[in-house]
Amino acid sequence: MKKIKTLAIPMLVLLFLSSCTSVRVLSDYDKEANFDSYKTYAFYKTGIDKAQISDLDKKRILRAIEAEMGKRGFSKSENPDILVSIFTKEKEQVDIYNNYWGGYYGWGWNPYYWGPGWGGSNVSTRTEGSLYIDLIDAKSKELVWQGKGVGNLVNVSNIEKKEERIREFVSEILMQYPPNAVAAK
Repeated sequence: MKKIKTLAIPMLVLLFLSSCTSVRVLSDYDKEANFDSYKTYAFYKTGIDKAQISDLDKKRILRAIEAEMGKRGFSKSENPDILVSIFTKEKEQVDIYNNYWGGYYGWGWNPYYWGPGWGGSNVSTRTEGSLYIDLIDAKSKELVWQGKGVGNLVNVSNIEKKEERIREFVSEILMQYPPNAVAAK
């Protein structure tokens, strides 16, 4: 029994920590769009200006998008095939954990003991953020692809860690593009 507890606790901690770092990704697209025809892009300033984040974080996101678009063979252009826009959402999550064991009114049984229980509640908060990346057909001005990444935001003063987290969000989202290649996998 002690071996199981000895192994279970580190496994649970590892699972918890890995779930905190992941980015959940969704994407949607226009089935009629010809994604093979898109080779160039430009940022859609009007949409980006509306994103409610600091200008420094906008720059970090746009640099990460530039790097990922370059990896996919896109080049920036004054006369683009698609426009790239972003927007963000943020919400505070409150987690409450009850740590009671025992029966009614704190009395009960555990594997080692019958009697009064112990416990309490832990409350923690975390900020969950969503980053949307929109690809808009430059000629028709219609949305052809949207990727969304949701995950915990790292509220740290370490700029390198912040930039790394932003690159992770952007990379995970753009892995879903182009949709035809993703569907073929």
